[in-house]
Amino acid sequence: MLKIYNTLARQKQDFTPIEAGKVRMYVCGLTVYDFFHIGNARTLTVFDMVYRWLSTTGYQVKYVRNITDVDDKIIDRANKNGESIDSLTGRMVQAMHEDTDRLMMLRPTAEPRATEHIGNMLGLIGGLVDKGKAYPASNGDVYYAVREFGGYGKLSGKSIDDLRAGERVAVDGSKRDPLDFVLWKAAKPHEPHWHSHYGEGRPGWHIECSAMSKAELGETIDIHGGGWDLQFPHHENEIAQSEGASGKPFVNYWMHAAFLNMDNEKMSKSLGNVFTTREILAKLDPVQGGETVRFFLLRGHYRSEINYTWDLLLDSRASLLSLYTALRDVPPAAMQIDWNEPHAARFREVMNDDFNTPMAFAVLHELRAEVNRTKSAELSGLLKALGNTIGLLTQDPARFVQGGEASGDDAAEIDALILQRQEAKKARNFAESDRIRDELKARGIVLEDGAGGTTWRRA
Repeated sequence: MLKIYNTLARQKQDFTPIEAGKVRMYVCGLTVYDFFHIGNARTLTVFDMVYRWLSTTGYQVKYVRNITDVDDKIIDRANKNGESIDSLTGRMVQAMHEDTDRLMMLRPTAEPRATEHIGNMLGLIGGLVDKGKAYPASNGDVYYAVREFGGYGKLSGKSIDDLRAGERVAVDGSKRDPLDFVLWKAAKPHEPHWHSHYGEGRPGWHIECSAMSKAELGETIDIHGGGWDLQFPHHENEIAQSEGASGKPFVNYWMHAAFLNMDNEKMSKSLGNVFTTREILAKLDPVQGGETVRFFLLRGHYRSEINYTWDLLLDSRASLLSLYTALRDVPPAAMQIDWNEPHAARFREVMNDDFNTPMAFAVLHELRAEVNRTKSAELSGLLKALGNTIGLLTQDPARFVQGGEASGDDAAEIDALILQRQEAKKARNFAESDRIRDELKARGIVLEDGAGGTTWRRA
């Protein structure tokens, strides 16, 4: 039985989907005004892992991850660049897919864009106004009336009175209450806008996810995910909107991925420690980099904060290389996982305990040691198959260990030099043998002599 920590219940719960064998999962995606940073990468990777594991355990998963393609940041960045919003968001969506592909992520079942669901948002807003949960204001905006929703604060644990007491911003004269949040923004000059019953305008951020989730998955869904920072106000506001409109539970299981810190400090532009995933990947080996970052992001439990440093990233690469080296030295047999096999049973047990990837990684390393000891192709095949369930060990082992972007000609030249070295050793010409090793070392090629011959990898 799969157990998931439900943020709403504040405890692990047995997972029972609304419809047997099927899962409806929605995850808050990216606002596409720039390349996504390594903190975003953690959340995206976590829920890709969840998607893969649910699929592995037999569920038919509809995984929806939205794209916010109209927003203040997008408008500001497009104006700064002197380009259209469509041009900016088109480039950033393409870049997002390139980078998520490098992190071995599967594409979601659906990737709805906010601008494609304006009609659904207006329909939801209209229903809330009709029910007295929202109101048009004198400034042309439409606001959600927070005090009209009795369950506000149940996800984050915040009370309305405490929030009201802590409100330090002067009340907007068009709002009934400072806690009320915008559903529809009146159009401003030179901004994108759509026609509505309330006048020209564009949607607020929070209404997007409620409308797209309902359109893609229905009024009640199984799992809603996102970063820890989205609990309040974004997810709290989603609950108010969705349940205020439908009168039904919005989400059965809320999941939140914890923060990624940079050198033990929270990421902050003022500290200059915000790095895009693309920047980090550019510093890593092109073959090994994407999976190295994925391995690093999954080494810690998704509900625990993790710390990023370059040394920790390189340590992840070394750990991942040890798994691939075992697969290279003992070619894996093609196989279906036998979940009764002790290693597989243990792997499934820990993954079903709220997706405990640190313990799952420990099982992979135990299995690696067994592969190295027994030289069993079956155990090597099991190692590869278990890693594959969470998006790891999917590449050719020899290619991964060698790394680099060597062309076929480059690899052939290296192999030829290794053969010359072997011939020199046979002729007891150790000076020549050492010369060839040193030449390759100077080119960043490390030779590893073993019982099966000499293999090479990049330093």
